[in-house]
Amino acid sequence: MSCRIAPSILSADFGHLADDVARLEAGGADWIHVDVMDGRFVPNLSFGAIVIETVRKLTKLPLDVHLMVVEPEGYFDSFAKAGANNLTIHAEVAPHLHRQLARIRELGCGAGVALNPSTPVETVREVAAELDVLLIMTVNPGFGGQSFIATSPDKVRRARALLTETKSRAALEVDGGINRETIAQVWRAGADTFVAGNAVFAAADPRAEIGALRALCTERA
Repeated sequence: MSCRIAPSILSADFGHLADDVARLEAGGADWIHVDVMDGRFVPNLSFGAIVIETVRKLTKLPLDVHLMVVEPEGYFDSFAKAGANNLTIHAEVAPHLHRQLARIRELGCGAGVALNPSTPVETVREVAAELDVLLIMTVNPGFGGQSFIATSPDKVRRARALLTETKSRAALEVDGGINRETIAQVWRAGADTFVAGNAVFAAADPRAEIGALRALCTERA
């Protein structure tokens, strides 16, 4: 199983966004992760459809859009139109999860579910076989630059087991505090897709940092 590195543009310099996206491409990034926050589900505000549209014009890389919002279905059409490839919604705000995932797929996007640190993996058992992405939050969502939660590898291990049991082909993504010190732990636990924001953009050479993170994903437990 190969690993995917998905740098989060939450940490990019928006005054030089084209340059930053070009650096990510040159460094071999697999996806670009776009964090959408509404100030309600999480205590912060971030991007909308215009930013997705802007990034879409700058790259052909898949745009992995993470909706940290209440009533996410209100964003599906505009984000798909703007160029999102994956739309991942939070189980905590999706009482009609099956229907919402079906709608995302109708729009031609990969359908994902994100779980907060305190949300059990079992929450997604009934839809696991239909997921394109299962995103395990390894920090509490809302802010970049937080510390990795130490119990996360065990949760990732349980998530991998659930995907295997349900014959799901979903990418198992982790987001939060991913850097050189933590990536190997969640890789060995079964994750295959890694969101890295600060680790990439705070590095002296973001291109080299992507390679360094990938190089740490070499052996499974």
